[in-house]
Amino acid sequence: MNFASDNWAGASPRIIEALARGADGIAPAYGQDDLTRELKARLADLFGREVGVLFAATGSAANSLALSALSPPYGAVYAYEEAHIVGDEAGAPEFFTQGARLVPIAGAGGKLTPAGLEATLARGSGSGSAIPRPAVLSITQATESGTVYRRGEITALTEIARARGLKVHMDGARFANAFAFLAKADGISPADITWKAGVDALAFGLTKNGALMAEAVLLFEPEKAAELEWLRKRSGHVVSKAWPIAAQFLAMLENDHWLDLARHANAMATALSQGLVAAGHRLGYETQANEVFAVLPKAMIAQLRQAGARLYEWPVHGLPADRLPADDADLVRLVTSFATKGEEVERFLALAG
Repeated sequence: MNFASDNWAGASPRIIEALARGADGIAPAYGQDDLTRELKARLADLFGREVGVLFAATGSAANSLALSALSPPYGAVYAYEEAHIVGDEAGAPEFFTQGARLVPIAGAGGKLTPAGLEATLARGSGSGSAIPRPAVLSITQATESGTVYRRGEITALTEIARARGLKVHMDGARFANAFAFLAKADGISPADITWKAGVDALAFGLTKNGALMAEAVLLFEPEKAAELEWLRKRSGHVVSKAWPIAAQFLAMLENDHWLDLARHANAMATALSQGLVAAGHRLGYETQANEVFAVLPKAMIAQLRQAGARLYEWPVHGLPADRLPADDADLVRLVTSFATKGEEVERFLALAG
């Protein structure tokens, strides 16, 4: 019963097969190989326009490189107060941007709100050079609370950003799960929730969705990719053998495999959350992607762990007042993956019933 994180899961067999095929031969280094060229064309088709593509080995590197392309060292990057770039990347965005300041903003259900963004920008609208220049708005899709920004929510935020001269970055470590949810609910395309909604750069991650190490920075103004190449090289994140990352992306995109994996993870999360509610437990946030936040008795959490469940207690900051756990309970995060089995969910629910 592994619900600790989706990055605990292994890899889809199709990924391993693609890597095995690519390993039998030689290929030019530094992204000059045929697979990388093919992937760039496939990504252009997927997003409906030419995109600048740069690979990275980690999501932190992809986010930080994207931000370094969008913000000057004297800039301010605005993000949800519990965003990964704020609380989980050990200052990497500030390091890569050479000093840009991260400005956390309170929100609701893991999301920024237009009112919160407006208020924060207003507080930082002083004249002169005494404060960092507003430079970037960062949105996480899906959010750290397992919720998903709808197209209109993204547009409402990016319109405010545009009016203030900000660029927009999207942390897409779980973009597949978010898109799988939105495509089912709203019938949208990847373009609809990225560049058409005002996003300039997407950190597109597949590592949490069944790849081994497959992260990419997508720039919707491709001409900016040339400058980012220098930033990437200086930071030590140029991958000499690019084809293994390209091979993983291509295997994922073929016949929408990336969406099949994400849909499975989302379905397991939905079954888990519905079962917990049916058993009388409260959810901290609505389950939309592949993360479930539930309030469980502390004694039950200990019993679940003893039975083999892997999960994390989670900070309650950001929960609505009516969803806060009592003294004898805790908020837990349960993450499903492409590899989660229905039997794991059933066993967990039986123990939590």
